[in-house]
Amino acid sequence: MTNIKLLNPVSPVWRDSISENEYTLDAGAVNPDAIIVRSADMHSYELEDTVIAVARAGVGVNNIPLDAYAEKGVVVFNSPGANANAVKELVISALLLASRDITGGWQWASSLKGEGENVEKLVEKGKKAFVGPEIAGKTLGVIGLGAIGILVANAANALGMKVLGYDPYISVDHAWQLSRSVQHAMSEEEVIEKADYLTLHIPLNDKTRNKFDKATIAKMKKGAVLVNFARGELCETDAVIEALENGRLRKYICDFPTEKLLGIKNAICLPHIGASTPESEDNCVRMVASQLDAYLKTGAIKNSVNYPEADPGRLVEPRLVVLHQNVPNVVSSITSLISACNINIENMLNKSRGKFAYTCLDLDQTPDAQLIKKIEVLETVYRVRVLIP
Repeated sequence: MTNIKLLNPVSPVWRDSISENEYTLDAGAVNPDAIIVRSADMHSYELEDTVIAVARAGVGVNNIPLDAYAEKGVVVFNSPGANANAVKELVISALLLASRDITGGWQWASSLKGEGENVEKLVEKGKKAFVGPEIAGKTLGVIGLGAIGILVANAANALGMKVLGYDPYISVDHAWQLSRSVQHAMSEEEVIEKADYLTLHIPLNDKTRNKFDKATIAKMKKGAVLVNFARGELCETDAVIEALENGRLRKYICDFPTEKLLGIKNAICLPHIGASTPESEDNCVRMVASQLDAYLKTGAIKNSVNYPEADPGRLVEPRLVVLHQNVPNVVSSITSLISACNINIENMLNKSRGKFAYTCLDLDQTPDAQLIKKIEVLETVYRVRVLIP
């Protein structure tokens, strides 16, 4: 029985992806083979030596020490796209919130409580203060055409918006899913300059942190709307506030409240609820359970954030899986040890991602403990696994 430890409660839909007869999922699991986590902070977590994989039931992995785990030979997975529809729906609602002053109108209407028979007259007299434009016919700029970005682009197009998207790294699969009516811009600057509404769907890293600063926002149309449901740190808070105050931005809608932003006129901050739907949470659990099942059984890696994608195929012969440094001569040092034992390599897969690499070898016989030990003690090797069909 394979033990998976739960650092956070998860939906029982994991049973849709893996069998209860093969796995136990328990918060109190001892010597677990893998861990499923949502928001628990693993930076101070004392990782058990038995753990070979960690799966984040969500997208963000800031709560997991990726490189430290990679150096232990622990593959970290996440679930990109599992919450895409949930975020898309909230982004579409943000476009409407930014246009029609729905929040202001609702708050004002609520303030009429106690006016009795005068409510209807007051409503008719006061409603002109909440006039706002329709989104149909306006230009939506989408920066980042990944799982969420393409859904937003297609939905906005269906609502009658002119959609202009930019993503220099768009995958073939995502390109096929994109509506033909969505125009693919030749540069990010083109999207920024032309958009009436601009929505961000890019990752946070050293290059994108505070990407939307004073200089970038100054390139936007005067009175444009900026929507950020990706990561709060993509936008420089002081620059956003200044742009709202001087009218460069009409609205800023985000899912990441901060002390500075709260209470700022025309800033609408939602409490990080982009993925907060039962459907999204279920999708995340199904996805990571399936990924763990594949890795534990065959060594296949899909949607890892610290090791390369790798699919060695069905397990039909003894398989040696080695997680190691991405430096010269590692593979040759491993294959030399195997050859010295008169073991033939039937098939080999080698992939790398930054500092870390993965080598999978299908052998004509099962390697003994002595050979495994010789490979494990190589300075460049993090972890060795043997899978038997």
